[in-house]
Amino acid sequence: MMLHVLPLGLTKSQMSCQHHGLVIQGANFSDFSFLKTNRVFFGPTCKLYFASPVLSYPCSQQQLKQVRNQTKCHIVLANHNGNGEHEKGRSRPISDDEVFTSIFLASINNDSQEKSAVNSSASISHSQLNPKEHVVDLPVNRKNLLDRLKAVHLHISASEQWNLSRIELCHRNYLVSARNLIHYLALKCLDTEQLQEELSAIGLQNLETINPHVLASIYSGIQLLNNLESRLLDSEAEANSVNINHVFFGDSFKVSKHKNEDFSRTSLRRRAVSYKESLLGPLQDGKPSHIMATVGNEAIECETLLGDLLSNGTTIFRINCAHGVPSVWSEIIRRIKRSSKMLEKPCRILMDLAGPKLRTDRMKEGPSVMKISPKKDATGRVILPAQVWLSYIGSGSPPTHLSPDVVLFVDNKHLLSSLEVGDVLKFCDTRGRKRSLKISKKCPVFAGVGFMAECSRTSYVESGTKLRIKKKHGCSSVGQIVNVPAVEEFVRLKIGDLLIISRDPCLASKEGSPVGGPRVSCSSSYLYDSVKPGEPIAFDDGKIWGVIQGTSSSEIVVSITHASPKGSKLGPEKSINIPQSEIRFEGLTSKDLLDLEFIAEHADMVGFSFIRDVSDVIVLQQELEKRKLQKLGVVLKIETQGGFDKLPFLLLQAMHLPNPLGVMIARGDLAVECGWENLADIQEEILSICGAAHVPVIWATQVLESLVKSGLPTRAEITDVANGQRASCIMLNKGKYITGAVSTLDSILRSSGSQKIKSKLKPLLVPSQQH
Repeated sequence: MMLHVLPLGLTKSQMSCQHHGLVIQGANFSDFSFLKTNRVFFGPTCKLYFASPVLSYPCSQQQLKQVRNQTKCHIVLANHNGNGEHEKGRSRPISDDEVFTSIFLASINNDSQEKSAVNSSASISHSQLNPKEHVVDLPVNRKNLLDRLKAVHLHISASEQWNLSRIELCHRNYLVSARNLIHYLALKCLDTEQLQEELSAIGLQNLETINPHVLASIYSGIQLLNNLESRLLDSEAEANSVNINHVFFGDSFKVSKHKNEDFSRTSLRRRAVSYKESLLGPLQDGKPSHIMATVGNEAIECETLLGDLLSNGTTIFRINCAHGVPSVWSEIIRRIKRSSKMLEKPCRILMDLAGPKLRTDRMKEGPSVMKISPKKDATGRVILPAQVWLSYIGSGSPPTHLSPDVVLFVDNKHLLSSLEVGDVLKFCDTRGRKRSLKISKKCPVFAGVGFMAECSRTSYVESGTKLRIKKKHGCSSVGQIVNVPAVEEFVRLKIGDLLIISRDPCLASKEGSPVGGPRVSCSSSYLYDSVKPGEPIAFDDGKIWGVIQGTSSSEIVVSITHASPKGSKLGPEKSINIPQSEIRFEGLTSKDLLDLEFIAEHADMVGFSFIRDVSDVIVLQQELEKRKLQKLGVVLKIETQGGFDKLPFLLLQAMHLPNPLGVMIARGDLAVECGWENLADIQEEILSICGAAHVPVIWATQVLESLVKSGLPTRAEITDVANGQRASCIMLNKGKYITGAVSTLDSILRSSGSQKIKSKLKPLLVPSQQH
């Protein structure tokens, strides 16, 4: 048997977060049944004993002082003993700040509760107190419901006072939102299920949806219940109501009263919109959410890509500093700003710091060869020639209505300008075999003209492959294929394979190693210092899983436990997750500090990756203050269990500075770290917490992924987008069909932002009876 002396309402969950400095004063009672006569609070697992007289509500400051001076008020929380009974013990006196809620709660019960309390035993069991086990459909007692809602109101206001020192550290721009976040957390620590059912029974608000304006909604419920009861307070009662709030909440209540409009629903909604526009920019055309597109080297290779993305609805571009170099980023940003100015479509730029994310290192590049393959039937006969796009270097990608199998660039502009439909280009492929391309279509593009050609035989081309055309009059032209990308190397893993992870990149290979498995490399020392045999490890956002079989200072042996039946590809720069290993990352790496200098000069927002603790946010804030970057937007990327668990603390810490603030739900790593089965609940909770703090949310990872990669969406992806509309921004990753995916997403958002499509069902008409 253990006794825990706590202020009223403190629970084990609150105790676990006290070391972070945040105190939520609330009890996890199942039914809010507080029994006045015996001065005992009953809960499903504990009992609170009061040794103080009961006052009526509202009470004056003088009455409260009399109680405090004349009576030693104690609260004891006692767990069940081994026999399932409650025990009582000694406790310390509580202060004025702690006593007010207990006095109020002990006095807000009706006569029926008093009678039941007189007959109640001191050892009521958990099953007797659990309302879920005996559901009785009784009329709602509005007076009792009003009293309990008042108790919730006081509990929330008291929690704000307990955390006033933390709130006051926030920048003045975020003070009201920080308070509302505390109100939301206080409400969440209560079991309001029965209260919600009774509120719904009489048509009042849903406590699950009031997080953007908690105090205002609770107060509105109280006012509505007062009106239902037709109880009009006289002027003396109103005066006492102000007094008791002044007694309970001190000088800060005067501030709240003076700025009461700050906590109105309308004001808080405007505040949320203001925060969103400050970070992401104003929305246009009635869309409910921004569209963010991730771009990389392809934005340089294709001249028209950025303009097409802007024209189709992109309002924010994202660049990941984990890939590329500053010279490439500079050129991408230059093109973004040029396209934005030309099209008169404003946009913003987010750059993600790479952070200490574990990734596979780059592998040795394969040959720069491209295969051209016509489609064949089961007997090997060609049924459809391969479609090849030919254009001059830098002329841009093919028009969106075309879907070539291969894109080739030619260095001879004169050769291309002389081509006509029906012409045949001849060449020898890398194997020395003679092949040909027949021009089937001519299309204007951004910088000249492009052609669709057909190839009926399998071919391999490389940079330097010569194309020749011979005209009827005998003249011939020659051009060369250029910029053929290198083949991406990878290792193919199947269940049961042994994978070797090595520190030395030179040892990475697709062939077998001395112990019989393929090799990849990872140069991060965090990986080798953290893992132990028997712990799980995941690759490529959870597409491949394994168990660590052995470790050393330079190698890790992994047994693959989950992969595709035909084998899963593991390539360079793919994620590595070790969800059950104890790993401690520093807040910013040396690369992050260098990249932050670039971001401060060129971008509107910085994405802070792999946050695990408040100390990580403090490190970033110190760097922002050092560089005087008060206007740079900060996006906290939640992609670890620690980041999710500490999200309220991360937000309150981030609110210390005036920088525009946002949160990204990075669902790829988050699902691997926290478990796939928990992802839906986790993203809902992040949306709720950020809604209470009025912080805009970015919905990210695998949004419309099939559409982006293959050009055809799945039904689940469409509904995922519909669900993601509750966020302030939806992010798309890179892919071959990114432009079409942005267009589709924009159409979905516009249709949801406008009037809903009316049902096409005709009204049911009952035919008149024939006489």
